[in-house]
Amino acid sequence: MKITKAVFAGSSEKLSDRPKARLHEFAFIGRSNVGKSSLINTLCGVSKLAKTSATPGKTLLINHFLINDSWYLVDLPGYGYAKISQKGRERLTNMINTYVSKSEELAVLFVLLDSRLPIQKIDLEFLMALGEAQIPFAIIFTKGDKLGKTALANQIEKNKKTLLEYWEELPPVFVTSSESGLGKEEVLGYIEEVLQMMKEN
Repeated sequence: MKITKAVFAGSSEKLSDRPKARLHEFAFIGRSNVGKSSLINTLCGVSKLAKTSATPGKTLLINHFLINDSWYLVDLPGYGYAKISQKGRERLTNMINTYVSKSEELAVLFVLLDSRLPIQKIDLEFLMALGEAQIPFAIIFTKGDKLGKTALANQIEKNKKTLLEYWEELPPVFVTSSESGLGKEEVLGYIEEVLQMMKEN
């Protein structure tokens, strides 16, 4: 798949405030500062589509981008650390949980994890909750250019083993880099496959 058109379609806090056109949604989420906005920009080929920031917790609303006039890429707020109040964090958690559990258009939720680190407790808890709620998700290990090839492969293998302690089978797993474009074709190819399957069903 090639993204030829990516347009900001609106920000919302409630499901009812989403863009009116009901299209399949592919959402992206991860811990604050995992490289989510950079990856979205790389996938879309637009450098400033999603706002990137050195400050964790920049995305505070649910942002919809209309892709190729046919589906939405959804940028969700990060979970975990953000420089906002406890009340603000609770609001974000409720916003994320409501969207993930109640959006009937959600086709796949991409959960972003930092490829350089072991699986963090907060990530594991989030993934376990998705599994229990039977939310369709895939995993993207970001920042795949930050380690050498061998170190990267070893860390990804360790992380897969950790996940297999909780699941018999892993969901689709991708390794990406916003710097080099690593994994871009694979992620877009997977989205195309899912869209095709939904068309046929």
